[in-house]
Amino acid sequence: QVQLVESGGGLVQAGGSLRLSCAASGRTFNSYAMGWFRQAPGKEREFVAGISWNAGITHYATSMRGRFTISRDNAKNTVYLQMNSLKPEDTAVYYCAAESLGRVYSSPEEYDYWGQGTQVTVSS
Repeated sequence: QVQLVESGGGLVQAGGSLRLSCAASGRTFNSYAMGWFRQAPGKEREFVAGISWNAGITHYATSMRGRFTISRDNAKNTVYLQMNSLKPEDTAVYYCAAESLGRVYSSPEEYDYWGQGTQVTVSS
């Protein structure tokens, strides 16, 4: 079992930055791939970024590449999402998720555990 708790969301102006954190419980955190997803009202949950168990592989959705950076600190059981140059269309609830095989997938169905989400609102 892995429990995930996101933090760091909030209200920011367009062009600003936020760093999201996802703290994980469980001894096997460093064997899981981790992903960030987001869901805006009335829209499906979409992939944002993913990172393999050893951070050797990262993958980004096209619209986030160059603006967002995913990283992890296995010693702290934490994964991060640094978001720069934020746009109003980035407004959503952001979720972190854990995938038990250690592989990065963009489909939410591949992930085994989910956090409760943190709201990010970008004003224009």
